[in-house]
Amino acid sequence: MISEVLQVAVRARTASLELALATRARKDAALLAMAAALSRHEAEVLAANAEDVTRAESGGTAPNIVDRLRLTPERIEGMAQGLRDVAALPDPVGDVVRGSTLANGLELRQVRVPFGVVGMIYEARPNVTADAAGICLKSGNAVLLRGSSSARSSNAAIVAVLRDAVAATGLPADVVQLVPGDSHESVKELMRARGHVDVLIPRGGAGLIRSVVEESTVPVIETGVGNCHVYVDRAADLDQALAIVLNAKTHRTSVCNAAESLLVHADVAEDFVPRVVVALQEAGVTVHGDPTFAAQDGVVAATEEDYATEYLSLDISAAVVPDLEAAISHIRRFSSQHTEAILTRDQAAARRFTAAVDSAAVLVNASTRFTDGGEFGFGAEIGISTQKLHARGPMGLPEMTSTKYVVTGDGHVR
Repeated sequence: MISEVLQVAVRARTASLELALATRARKDAALLAMAAALSRHEAEVLAANAEDVTRAESGGTAPNIVDRLRLTPERIEGMAQGLRDVAALPDPVGDVVRGSTLANGLELRQVRVPFGVVGMIYEARPNVTADAAGICLKSGNAVLLRGSSSARSSNAAIVAVLRDAVAATGLPADVVQLVPGDSHESVKELMRARGHVDVLIPRGGAGLIRSVVEESTVPVIETGVGNCHVYVDRAADLDQALAIVLNAKTHRTSVCNAAESLLVHADVAEDFVPRVVVALQEAGVTVHGDPTFAAQDGVVAATEEDYATEYLSLDISAAVVPDLEAAISHIRRFSSQHTEAILTRDQAAARRFTAAVDSAAVLVNASTRFTDGGEFGFGAEIGISTQKLHARGPMGLPEMTSTKYVVTGDGHVR
């Protein structure tokens, strides 16, 4: 007897075949209906979310994880606006990536097509439920959503709202489904549903991502954790650098593009280190620093583990480096290859840094918080890929498609 997980996967496959042929107008109508439904059913979604938040807080869940889990009217409106933003974006399906007429007269086109069925495995953050549903629908993919048990009530409420909205526009409701079950066995079934699921995207902590990558028989697009670095070069505008460091660390600590490591060139350390330590501490940040930083009041001596840690909290590791090359070496050693930033007015240093640092996003004189699909103009993102195959960086609509070749002849034989 086929399991419940495979049953939803089979239904998703059937729904995906109809969705793949849907016009942009039909898909956009569904997206706008989904957005309107979220706003209309805000009270029900917030009530379900309150159950999850209460359960998490009573279980001693860390505040930064509770922040990821918590929904507010503003966050629900952000989810709805994300769906409207995706509706306004061009439809990638059918786009011609390249085309030519061969010497023998054959017409060759490489066009974008949906993956088919996408599985999402993610932790907390119920906003991902709406984001993933919207991006997958617009790119022609049915989606199977497996959130964490900590968000079960929120996810169930959101998916119920989205499915009803999709069905009301004439598309099959099964283009958006929750994977049944709260046990790890249901996750394993999804990861091994090769032939039913075309691609898996894990989104969460390092342990979750590693488990999916190592155990899945379904192809995986790996999103990554964010041990993001900010390097203050000797040619930095130090006032500007102070503002950027504070924004990168404190704007929102529980997200993967928050800065976790600070590097300062030795030539400006005497001036900048005391200023940045005081500013960070006033913002509630605990600095884990090398001996130069640790000489400042309240700084905790850093360990090797600190430099490799994605804190997702009001903590940051910090070190003084003798030069640009040392900064690059430090980043190469400890980075998760998500986002790194250099703050400098020296264009040669900026060029060297952007060429030598191998991360999904490298920024010059800007906060790491800008590594985001919405900030890049992609609409709501499905995740930020730190791998090097198919997609890297914020994954918008084009990254949620594959391609096929369409060859047109006139009686050609070989």
